[in-house]
Amino acid sequence: MNAVERVEAKYLKKDVPEFGMGDTVQVDLKVVEGDRERTQTFEGTVIRRHGRGLQSTFTVRRISYGEGVEKVFPIHSPVIQRIEVVRKGAVRRSKLYYLRKRTGKRARVDEAARPMRKSTKAKTAAPAKESPPDSQ
Repeated sequence: MNAVERVEAKYLKKDVPEFGMGDTVQVDLKVVEGDRERTQTFEGTVIRRHGRGLQSTFTVRRISYGEGVEKVFPIHSPVIQRIEVVRKGAVRRSKLYYLRKRTGKRARVDEAARPMRKSTKAKTAAPAKESPPDSQ
């Protein structure tokens, strides 16, 4: 670890959830208006993650009143109070810039299939015993 990383380490957030491209996230921001504070929520699809360490950012896109809105958030910013993953998206790209050209249902991202839990796996059934032939 070099000197810069040591200084940055004390400013890194520990409670950042795992999220990636295509995930729908809610970002709670601390907004100061005059002498009072309030929380503002921005929900949308993550279309980009960039950088590492203290400089890492992510871009969230949503459609608001028919207009596409994108915001870039520094992951470790003190303004961000909480990042919550609403749903996981199934995508095969590292950057989802193609969503900018799409509107309506075409701009949706499929939901990722959840991995099967051990308790719900299909149990192997024992082969049925053959009944003895009927003697007549």
